[in-house]
Amino acid sequence: MNTRETAWRLFAGELNSSSASVKGDEEMSPAYLVTRLGAMVNRVLVAGVLTEKENIGNEDEPLWRGRIQDVGGSFFINVGKFQPEAASAIAELEVPAFVAVVGKVKTYTADDGRVFVSVRPETIVQVQEDVRKQWILSAAVSLWERLIRMKKAIAVNSTSEKDLTAAGFSVEESKGIDIALNKYGMPDSSPYVKTIQDALRMLLPDSVIDFGFPEDVGGSPDEIDVDPEQSVANRQDMEDTILRIITELDTDGRGAPRDEVERRAEAEGISATELEEISDILMDNGMVYEPDLKRLKRIDY
Repeated sequence: MNTRETAWRLFAGELNSSSASVKGDEEMSPAYLVTRLGAMVNRVLVAGVLTEKENIGNEDEPLWRGRIQDVGGSFFINVGKFQPEAASAIAELEVPAFVAVVGKVKTYTADDGRVFVSVRPETIVQVQEDVRKQWILSAAVSLWERLIRMKKAIAVNSTSEKDLTAAGFSVEESKGIDIALNKYGMPDSSPYVKTIQDALRMLLPDSVIDFGFPEDVGGSPDEIDVDPEQSVANRQDMEDTILRIITELDTDGRGAPRDEVERRAEAEGISATELEEISDILMDNGMVYEPDLKRLKRIDY
């Protein structure tokens, strides 16, 4: 039985500068986005100011896009008809508004290799400013803890999961740090420390908080470039392939079993991570949906 993943509290800068994805070891395991500090993120809880919203669908089939501003960056959200609670909530909100969102992290790799990170909300609620401040504090504490853990991991002088686990890191921590260091290299702590400084200045405006970073230095990227060889060569072909596989495997009208879809996709050269990404795109576009956690079903119009 699939259990719901922990919702991480982390700032937009750390999330948006991530590009490494990994899938769990077990069958039906979820996919994770690995940040530069080794956090393996499937779900997030974010809070901030909803500064923009737009329905690029229509009244019958809404597809909302929105931007939520945190301390120094923005979360990008996409809400479709298959998230009816969240779609209804964002439709009622007036911009700007303080909001809190729980949702799954999604990535999209463009043909030119750029990776875009977004959140597909499960819930969106309007909150008061004090809730936003509580979130900022918890996200800052979480970020500081990851910085300390990464510093200790680097001191181990090995990126192997085995060595990190032997040094006292959990299995999940070791895996995330191993992937992060091998994918991104040694992290630059400056943008993260500046984010913490900015967060504390926002929470304590009457206090003198100076880590040595001026206001206009050290912005975090909302998107990053990756090796073009890692980009999807022909996304449309993969979408067509996944749709064909789902159709062929849906023999009883209840939907195609995910594990069978994954096996067939892998046999045709589509990795589990790519399948997760493509299935998300197909769901966002209203072409497939999940009758339950173990099945994908094509929508015929």
